[in-house]
Amino acid sequence: MTKIKICGLQSEDDISYVNELKPDYIGFVFLKGRRRYISPEKAAHLRKLLDPAIQCVGVFVDEPIENVVSLLNSGTIQVAQLHGHEDALYAKQLKELCGKPIIKAFIIQNEDDINKALSYDCDYLLLDNGLGTGETFDWSLIRNIDKPFFLAGGLTPENVQEAITLTTPYGVDTSSGVETNCHKDYDKIKAFINAVHNPK
Repeated sequence: MTKIKICGLQSEDDISYVNELKPDYIGFVFLKGRRRYISPEKAAHLRKLLDPAIQCVGVFVDEPIENVVSLLNSGTIQVAQLHGHEDALYAKQLKELCGKPIIKAFIIQNEDDINKALSYDCDYLLLDNGLGTGETFDWSLIRNIDKPFFLAGGLTPENVQEAITLTTPYGVDTSSGVETNCHKDYDKIKAFINAVHNPK
């Protein structure tokens, strides 16, 4: 079964939605200046309200490693998702310090981007069109990848099943695709999860 990640949660309402609808992962964005930014303190509060069966991912861009380690070791998050210029040494040190899963995001525009992604030592890849652009990319580029990856970028309840059929990802990741007026939408989250679990 394809895993589901709902990213960019910010409120107690968001937590109540996912607690009922049961995606496999949720994401907190720790990048200041982004609309979905959440402080470590608020994330810790929301984490306590989250169903413990749901894995909590922290999204980072070139964050000092000690900050990521702190959030992992405190239990605020269980997985680190890296979106910046974090090199292999950064990932190796993070793994040694925490022993927790690492997702590394790559923007995919051509075959070279795929090769670069596959050479990075991490637990999962996240293949995207950009950092929160809400647009898809050419999914034909990523057929037959033998490393587990999350597919992101422009996924909605309407297109997610086609994306899964074409790319067979480990998981699918959405944020703006389940929002209305920049807020998470219960009905869209439900429709997204149903589309993944109950293909037509």
